[in-house]
Amino acid sequence: MMRKLRLKDLDSVEVASGSPLPGVKPQQLDELIRIPKETIEILKNQVFGFDTFFVTSQDPYEGGVLFKGNLRGQAATSYEKIAKRMQDKFGDAYKLFLLVNPEDDKPVAVVVPRKTLQPETTAVPEWFAAGAFGLVTAFTLLLRNVPALQSNLLSTFDNLDLLKDGLPGALVTALLLGAHELGHILVAKSTGIKLGVPYFVPSWQIGSFGTITRIINIVPKREDLLKVATAGPLAGFSLGLVLLLLGFIVPPNDGIGVLVDASVFHESFLAGGIAKLVLGNVLKEGSTISVNPLVLWAWAGLLINAINSIPAGELDGGRICFAIWGRKASSRFTAASIALLGLSSLFNDVAFYWVVLIFFLQRGPIAPLSEEITDPDEKYIALGVLVLALGLLVCLPYPFPFTDEAITSPFL
Repeated sequence: MMRKLRLKDLDSVEVASGSPLPGVKPQQLDELIRIPKETIEILKNQVFGFDTFFVTSQDPYEGGVLFKGNLRGQAATSYEKIAKRMQDKFGDAYKLFLLVNPEDDKPVAVVVPRKTLQPETTAVPEWFAAGAFGLVTAFTLLLRNVPALQSNLLSTFDNLDLLKDGLPGALVTALLLGAHELGHILVAKSTGIKLGVPYFVPSWQIGSFGTITRIINIVPKREDLLKVATAGPLAGFSLGLVLLLLGFIVPPNDGIGVLVDASVFHESFLAGGIAKLVLGNVLKEGSTISVNPLVLWAWAGLLINAINSIPAGELDGGRICFAIWGRKASSRFTAASIALLGLSSLFNDVAFYWVVLIFFLQRGPIAPLSEEITDPDEKYIALGVLVLALGLLVCLPYPFPFTDEAITSPFL
């Protein structure tokens, strides 16, 4: 991101117009933005200063100028002072970023013309594409809860009446997806972050992989990003855990429920632990037990939230890692997560589809924030770590054996 453009004449710096922000529309290469020396001098001597950011050198940057120097005082306070002075001198002509140089981990200031930060436009309206994805997701949510149709997808159109049998499960999963998105929306509104139209991602295996939701404006600071990224999974996990517990406690309406092998609860540390805690000795190795279908529906919702909490790219988990530990650590988490998912895909088709989705659509990088130096408050860090931990507990297997009284030994 900190790539330099070497130009000989600094008296009148011409920089090929582009943007330091991934996901925004670059200008044509033949469009040049001229940054006069006078403007750079005003920035150095009147906008920056001894009390905020003492400039020691500057380099031409894509669409602007990168200033190196020494940060004075608290980053958040210095940013506000610099931004106000720049507003007084130049109005809305320029945008300030206070970032960390990945080369030496020292603070740098980047000033770019706002005209280089135009959002990227798409050929297809967002609402139309999102609606199409939503319809397909509604179908896969219904289909997932009708086992009779899963073995022969072509028969679905001849047996559309069977899809109504999947409606209760689809509604529960949709409720969890909705809670997740509502958490993002409410917190984003309170922090001034603008979200794009959510794209629901269909899945044949679990009904949906969740949503892809873009952030379409510049996030002020890491704490704001952490609040928004954490809110969705927290809402989804909270509701999912309540429904999972209700599923174990409340008997099924028909008195029969769904028959599952006890070994299925070894697939999730969280689900297996709760099952063992609630069911006790009823949960036995090698036995078949009857559970309320709400257990499976809530579990699917928890899995969707856990997948979105993977610490990679622009997933909620990736944004949480970025907000807590910074850009460099976030890149390492992303690389490690993609590698682990790649290995898991050899044994699990859900992991295969998800690693493809992350690699092509969600691997990032996360667009620079206005001020990336200040760490979030500890209480928000704790919530972010909690989300990452819950996601891990949902995905990790339950390693401990259940009581094996149902197993009969041939030697007895």
